[in-house]
This record gives sequence, C-alpha cells and structure tokens, in this order.
Amino acid sequence: MTFSVVWFKRDLRVHDHAPLRAAAERGPVMCLYILEPSLWRQPDYAVQHYQFLRESLRDLALHLRELGAQLQLAVGEVTEVFERLRCTAPELGDVSHIFSHEETGNAHTFARDLALGRWCKQSGVVWQEFAQHGVVRGLRSRDHWDKAWFAHMSSKLLAAPAPASLQGICLPWVKEVWPEPQTLGMSGFDTPRRQQGGRAMAVEVFDEFLDKRSHWYRGGISSPLSAPTACSRLSPYLALGCLSMREVVQTTENSMHELMTSDDAQHQRQAKSLGSFLSRLHWHCHFIQKLESEPELELHNLHRGYDGLREEEWNQAHFEALVEGRTGWPMVDACVAMLRETGWINFRMRAMLVSVASYALWLHWRPVGLWLARQFLDYEPGIHWSQMQMQAGTTGINATRVYNPIKQAQDHDPHGQFVRRWLPTMRRVPDMFLLQPWLMPAELQQQCGLQVGKDIAIPLVDFETATRLAKARVHALRSDKEVRAAKAAIVDKHGSRLRRQHSSQGDKSSKRKTKSQQSTSLQHSLDF
Repeated sequence: MTFSVVWFKRDLRVHDHAPLRAAAERGPVMCLYILEPSLWRQPDYAVQHYQFLRESLRDLALHLRELGAQLQLAVGEVTEVFERLRCTAPELGDVSHIFSHEETGNAHTFARDLALGRWCKQSGVVWQEFAQHGVVRGLRSRDHWDKAWFAHMSSKLLAAPAPASLQGICLPWVKEVWPEPQTLGMSGFDTPRRQQGGRAMAVEVFDEFLDKRSHWYRGGISSPLSAPTACSRLSPYLALGCLSMREVVQTTENSMHELMTSDDAQHQRQAKSLGSFLSRLHWHCHFIQKLESEPELELHNLHRGYDGLREEEWNQAHFEALVEGRTGWPMVDACVAMLRETGWINFRMRAMLVSVASYALWLHWRPVGLWLARQFLDYEPGIHWSQMQMQAGTTGINATRVYNPIKQAQDHDPHGQFVRRWLPTMRRVPDMFLLQPWLMPAELQQQCGLQVGKDIAIPLVDFETATRLAKARVHALRSDKEVRAAKAAIVDKHGSRLRRQHSSQGDKSSKRKTKSQQSTSLQHSLDF
C-alpha cells in the first residue's frame, strides 16, 4: 500500500487547495504540518507570527476533521521528518507522493525546499507542487506575466473535498506536543492587540469588508486614523494562506459587479473602491514575483551598483532610537508604538518609516527590514523585501521616495488624534506645537508639565539637511555610467509591463497621468 502526504506550509485551508484535492484523488492521505525549529530561529520571525500560526492550524485541524482526516504535527527539520516517516512507517505503506503549494518564502525556506527536492530524488518520492497566488515559477520574462496572473485568477475555484471523504493516515509515532516559543529559542512576547488567526476569522473579516468597510476604502487607506477600518485587513490571512488569493479576487469581482448593476450612487462608489482593491491584489503578486525570480533580493541590493552606499556607515544609536520610538518625530514614533501594540500599520506609514530610516537616519535597509519583519504580523517576504529596497532606493529602477514625517502628519493627522492616541505625552502638547514639539519654549514646557529632550525626544537630525545630503548621494551614484548601464537588465527582469503598455499610448499629458497613476499603485500596493 502507498499513501500521499499533503504538506501544509503557508496554505492553511481546505478550500481552493489543489494539493489536497490531488492527494485525495490518489487514495489514503496524511495531512502534515512540520514545525521547523530552525525556521523559527530566523531573525525575521517573531512570537506574534508563531501564535497566529497556532490559531490558524487549530482552525485547519477542525476543517480537516470534518473531511475525515487529522492534522498531523511533526517537530523537526523537513528532510529529517520525511526520512523518519519513510523508515519508521512500513505498516502504513510507502510514501509515494508529497503534495504541496509552491512557496516564495525567505532564504531559509528556499534552501529547505532545495534540500527536500534532493531527498525526494534520492528516495524515489514524487513531490508535486502547485501554484499559489499569481506567482510563476521559472519565469523567464515579465512580458507575459500579467496574462498568466489573470488566467490563474479567473480559473475555477476548487471546492473542498466532501465531508468524511478523506481516508486519513496518522503519523506512526507518539503525538508530539506543540512547543512553546521559548523552547525554540524565540524571545519576546506576543503582540497584545493583533488580529486573530484562522480561516473562520479571515472569512469574517473579508465578509465585513465587502459588506461595509469597503465603502471607505478609496480615500481612507492613507491616513493611520481611517486605514485600520478602511483597509480590508486580509494581509495576515493571505500571508498564511487562510484564504486563497484566487478566491479573494473572484469573490471581490462578484461583489463589485453586483454593486455596479445598482442605480444607487453609494453602491457605485463602493464598486469603485473594490476595483481599487483588486488592482492592489495584482500588485501583491507582482512584488512577490520579484523575490521568486531573484531570491538574493532579500539579502543584497537588487542593483549591485549600490553596494557600499550605506553598509559602512551604520549608526547604531539611530537604529535603536527608531526601534524604541524616540526619533523625535511624533508621527514616526506613534507608528512604532502602534506596531508594538497591534502588529499593523497602513502602507503609507510603513513607507514613511522606511524612508526616514533610509534617508534621514541613513540606515541600511537589511537590519531595518529584519526589525520590521518581526513587527508586521502580515510579513510576506516577497512583498516586504521588494518594498524595503524600493523605498531605500537600491532597486535602481524606481524613483526616489522621501516621506517627510511632518508633512505626513499635516496631511493625515492634522489634529493630532493619531499621535495623541499612541504617544500619551503628546496629549499635553498644545496644538500649535503638535507637529514640532521640540520648538516649544521652556516656559510653555513647564506649564504643560513636560520637558523636551526628556519626556519628548528631540529629532536625531535636521530632517531637511539630512535628506538633502542623502538624496544627493543616491542621485550621484545613480548618474554613474556603469550604474545606469546595469539598469536596463533590471527593468527587463522585474519591471511592470503595465507601465510600458500605457506609456506607449496617447500624448505626453496622458503619459504623465499614467506615471502618476502607477506611482499611486506602487505606494499603496500593500493596503489590502
């Protein structure tokens, strides 16, 4: 007798799950999740990710039980677990097939998958992977990527296997205990007000967004005041695959088309918001494709001509001030405080954090990116590292983006509601000094019962001066002949073809409009 293993990774659902369907059609199936100690020791993962995973696996186990299978937990390294299973389960039969989704993860999971591929070849086990999201493995050219994305998203959703239809297989050893984070070498604490994991919660959040909150999506996703409810908040569930990208796209399209048939003006506005949401789901996969096509993007500058730009000038004091939320710019420090508490901030504020770190504080994107990966509950390696480099200016193909935290506060928190919510000391600062509290006269500080430099940090640098010098250094390198020459290859491998298509049509004014639209799409590509 032989049996198949469905190896669950970041696809924690039974709906629209091609590996599960394929395994069920072959016969007996073992539904397996492997908890890898080495993965959880990586510097881009945190306790909040671990606990969100546990919640999502509990939910998955309930759904699998309804289908006739039990979710099996094995603790250990992937190839070791499969070798152990092959050698110690003769009474079950032979493992003939492993079914899983393709994963575009961090460097560790990439190396792990390569190792498993070698093991399967040596052991005579067939490992079949299925596409997830709209990412194309082995993509040679971006020219037809959009077509492939739309084809995948429009293909038929796969229903879950029928109740009690699976012939479930259990592991041949004693049930393993779920380890606590500390036993895996993880430090720190869970984020107190983060979202809860699991498909049930994902469906609830998605339904609420489609029915109600999507009314405020357009125009509401930029401000940290409105974004928590205006954004879909699906990103952590997409990162762990509690929902499939395809079902989110198709369900959204159905809702949008239904709203468009209504004569109600409010429904028409909501339909436009869902259209904007759909475009950002496309950008979601666009960025993950970058890491899929160039795994080194996580570790090194995408454009190697920028090597050495910041690496040799690391300022630990600047980094610690950023991490501890005491940069002196209220909008920045409030975002850090919200992240610590909730594991989420909207994309514009994320871009502002990286911009301030990269230009005003002149910090290299890699250590900052590791810190933020641990802070973001919805950490998705492909999007994260692509965005880190884009905001830091090391892709070689994107415009320099510098977010002034004072202007961001003026535009998106003019009355200081956000800053005062997350920085209690700022509640004593008068409105006229809210954006730049370090300018408060000593007498006023005394009246308010606070001291600038003690209760409120003084900015680490003069923002205008520091960013002007930083941009000059980046632009000087960008104008270098060899750096310019290497740009074309990066555009060809990673550039969006939508930009080229639009830019080839219309007059100059329409081209300018298209570039502006493209910039907006890029800026908000994570605001799900």
